[in-house]
Amino acid sequence: MYYDLPDLRLVAAIADSGSLTRGAARVHLAPSSASHRLTQLEAALGVPLFSRHARGLAPTPAGESLLRHARQVFAQLEQMHADLAPYASGLNSQVTVFANTNAINCFLPEDLGDFLRDQPRIRVSLEEQPSPAIIQAVAAGQVEIGVVAAAGKPAGLETLPYRRDRLVLVVPAAHPLAARAAVDFAEVLAEPFVCLHAGSAIHTFMMNAAAQLGGSLDVRIQVRSFNAVCRMVAAGVGIGMVPRSAAPGVAVDAIKTVEINDAWAPRDLQLCVRSRAALSPAASALFEHLAGKGAAG
Repeated sequence: MYYDLPDLRLVAAIADSGSLTRGAARVHLAPSSASHRLTQLEAALGVPLFSRHARGLAPTPAGESLLRHARQVFAQLEQMHADLAPYASGLNSQVTVFANTNAINCFLPEDLGDFLRDQPRIRVSLEEQPSPAIIQAVAAGQVEIGVVAAAGKPAGLETLPYRRDRLVLVVPAAHPLAARAAVDFAEVLAEPFVCLHAGSAIHTFMMNAAAQLGGSLDVRIQVRSFNAVCRMVAAGVGIGMVPRSAAPGVAVDAIKTVEINDAWAPRDLQLCVRSRAALSPAASALFEHLAGKGAAG
């Protein structure tokens, strides 16, 4: 099946305006031409895309499905244009980095900021992923640099230490757990939790850790940052799990940190690449910069 971008834009315009005539005008087509294009597209798909009624046109379920995909296509085209446009202005190169939640929230903003200020002609594409997915993507050559929390050295990859951190519980100061120095994760599965949003790397990690213990987490609320987790905990909503590096921003009289005994609690971060020798000059410069930050830290 061949999909013509003007046809997809016409479908979106008709859906947005609720009218064939107004939709045609939005994409600079005559109504007759727009009607012909829509009829051909519906015939090729074998389903009607719009239902006709007295007030105009409304997408059918098939039309809604096509619209969702079409809008994703438009968004990807815009992103492609945004990625390519800097090259016309003299951009040297772009580096792709996958990193886990801890690295993105606690360390990479400052470290990447330092690098990008010194390298104005380089762009960095940064995406949050769980550590296993990052290792897989780097090994497959889909990503140049990964920042992961992994015990030992990932097989087949070259690594350097980046930052040292540890997952801890944050609990309200008046909570019974606040008097404990350390706990096993299994002890707190029944507690209401404040978590990062579903899809974040640390949310996935916590769900998997609970499942491996034969339980599940009582997620009372999900938020978008470690700082928000700590503030919700301080307000008495529940307990949370954050990297130690993310906890100091909240008043110490509002929350307490409690060590986690489980072997996965240390979250020493590593930089990983398939081959340092095969990195592009820009990726190599970024890798060395981040490794230097880790050594200094």
